[in-house]
Amino acid sequence: MKFCSKCGHGVNLKTVPDDHRPRYVCDNCETIHYQNPNIVTGALPIWEDKVMLCKRGISPRKGYWNVPGGYMENGETVEEGAIREVYEETLSKITITGLHMVYSIPRINQVYMHFLANLQALDYQLTPESIAIELFTEAEIPWEEIAFPSSRFTLKRYFEDRKKGIQQVHMGKFEW
Repeated sequence: MKFCSKCGHGVNLKTVPDDHRPRYVCDNCETIHYQNPNIVTGALPIWEDKVMLCKRGISPRKGYWNVPGGYMENGETVEEGAIREVYEETLSKITITGLHMVYSIPRINQVYMHFLANLQALDYQLTPESIAIELFTEAEIPWEEIAFPSSRFTLKRYFEDRKKGIQQVHMGKFEW
């Protein structure tokens, strides 16, 4: 961060009284700029014994498969964001059945929250964000073509839970 979003003047990294880490502080208006992780929300749509994955039509990882998801927007809940993201990527509607995982990637300041959801109908369509949309059984998942560690984590835990006949929330973390 180089400039204050409030007044446009330069900022410097400083120790703030009663804070545990340095923060960017405006030299002019003294606004303290807190920087926090981005929340990525999504859902794993389920139809019978299959799950829906999207082949990404955009970067990063264009051409690879992922669980539909994306950044939350201001003013929405994580559930609303997941429903919106699935719709933006597939033009299909879902009903969320529960939180499935919370996955942290501290190095890039992201926290993922994926839900499990029932696909309401088989009326999905391609969008600029998805160049292919398919329903996969566990045996059909293209594991070598999964775009992100968060999608791989979601899929593996879903199929493990399904074999056990349970639905639970998983916590995960990616570090490299």
